[in-house]
Amino acid sequence: MSQAVWNLADKRGPIVVNDEEIFAAHVGGKLGVELRTPLDTERALSIAYTPGVAQVSRAIAADHTLAQRYTWANRMVAVVSDGSAVLGLGDIGPAASLPVMEGKSALFKAFADLDSIPLVLDTKDPDEIVETLVRLRPTFGAVNLEDISAPRCFEIERRLIEALDCPVMHDDQHGTAIVVLAALLGAAKVLDRDMGALRVVISGAGAAGVACGKILLAAGVGDITLLDSQGIVHAGRDDLNVYKREMAEQTNPRGLTGGLAEALDGADVFLGLSAGVVPVDLVATMAPQAIVFALSNPDPEIHPDDAKKYAAVVATGRSDFPNQINNVLAFPGVFRGALDADARRITEQMKVAAAEAIFSVVGDELSVDCIVPSVLDPRVAPAVAQAVAAAAGT
Repeated sequence: MSQAVWNLADKRGPIVVNDEEIFAAHVGGKLGVELRTPLDTERALSIAYTPGVAQVSRAIAADHTLAQRYTWANRMVAVVSDGSAVLGLGDIGPAASLPVMEGKSALFKAFADLDSIPLVLDTKDPDEIVETLVRLRPTFGAVNLEDISAPRCFEIERRLIEALDCPVMHDDQHGTAIVVLAALLGAAKVLDRDMGALRVVISGAGAAGVACGKILLAAGVGDITLLDSQGIVHAGRDDLNVYKREMAEQTNPRGLTGGLAEALDGADVFLGLSAGVVPVDLVATMAPQAIVFALSNPDPEIHPDDAKKYAAVVATGRSDFPNQINNVLAFPGVFRGALDADARRITEQMKVAAAEAIFSVVGDELSVDCIVPSVLDPRVAPAVAQAVAAAAGT
């Protein structure tokens, strides 16, 4: 029997899980539907279904806003994917991505007490994806886009935000960006650094890289260098898509060209969001007290032990090293807060507020090995939800 092994970040020892246990836990899927009231008498049945339900349907037909009160729609999140960019697995298609979307729905329930529906769509056509969700709008109150490849994800999200009167967020972009900002707030605080003065290098100009660049700019970071597979993204390149060109106009204030070596020389922060490898000798060229976020999974761009030879703070996306940067710190509370506030949009201000709330939970526990709270910390989602709801009202 093969085994997958993870070491807990708090060093309590290994968790050993074998294939039999994994597959057994997924038999029949991970989700179900539970009743909010029992249907154990004829009277209860007549209230929940015929004939009583007709009264509610007539009322909603006369006033569509009543659906928010008398159905699950305004508290329901649609978790939507085409399976084209599943983390660590790539383009595996809708059927194979469904277990991941079920897991996402389970996290919504566990951390924010929100119901959700995993929807996997057998199309990669942006027009068809947008039209499908527009048609399904009466069923849900928010849309969490997941594992849709770039650059299509940018267009799909933009068009859905314009077409739907409810919160829409592509978590691979913005969930990542929120937690990265929270972690950078923690790293800057523990090192007594000024966020606005940090020189940040982002390796990876896909969905997460672009979103991280935007939120860091919104948070006041003024010197960001973005790299794709061809090197530094700058205005002089003629091979940039519209999204990279937009970032080229807002980043690289020193006009750098070249590749990772040129970008990292003297930089304060490395943010890895690609499958690339960062040699330890390049980390050695960074500024003193450097910050390294190597977030590629399952293999970080540089092993944390190597990064720590030159960096003061190191984070990864994994649970078996300190400082796990994981989207579950963000998305449950973000959607809970947006729905609590009846928000129609998830704004940049709400995302920054979410990051600040995540950072605030660390409190007195802040250290070089604790710049963000544990993903299992029960304080996180309520704090994020409250902050997002407050930001939605400003």
